Amino acid sequence: MLAIGGPRPERPEFVEVLAEKIPYYRQRHFVKPGITGWAQINYKYGDTIEDTIVKLEYDLYYIKHLSPALDAYIIFQTLKTMLRLRGAQ
Repeated sequence: MLAIGGPRPERPEFVEVLAEKIPYYRQRHFVKPGITGWAQINYKYGDTIEDTIVKLEYDLYYIKHLSPALDAYIIFQTLKTMLRLRGAQ
């Protein structure tokens, strides 16, 4: 089950590949995945290994600073983006 805030889940076929290439990648699975997250509101959509590493840094920050206030901020920023019809950057 997904939470509202948390690291976005990756497609299962990529998890093993990314875990082998990127140190600490598995750490993002210590929390429940979310529909939106810190990486989504702070970084563009990424499709390279380098982008995945940057997004992992955001996910690890989220895990370290996990709090209801951070989740509320993420939800607020996501709703603001949706209402402005900006979508992903």
